[in-house]
Amino acid sequence: MVVGYGIITFRLHDCRSLKEKRSVVKSVVHQIQNHFNVSVAEVGANDIHQMAEIGFALVGNSGQLVNSKMDKILNFAHELRVAQVINSEMEMMRL
Repeated sequence: MVVGYGIITFRLHDCRSLKEKRSVVKSVVHQIQNHFNVSVAEVGANDIHQMAEIGFALVGNSGQLVNSKMDKILNFAHELRVAQVINSEMEMMRL
């Protein structure tokens, strides 16, 4: 079994309040969940209204498949264009 997980850090230029941030983060989380069927949540920078950290995790049989899906998630996050991706960290572990 292979577990893949990562954190994507976004800069939210147009958000002036936490309420606006929640709206953008909720949209990003739901789009990634629906498109890739992975676990996704906001995991950091909760009180900073111009930054969001979104974590994701997935499990598979093949390291190649998990790696490919993680790359697609990162590319999808870039293509959303609702926020600028400023950092990403991804890791895989075999259990």
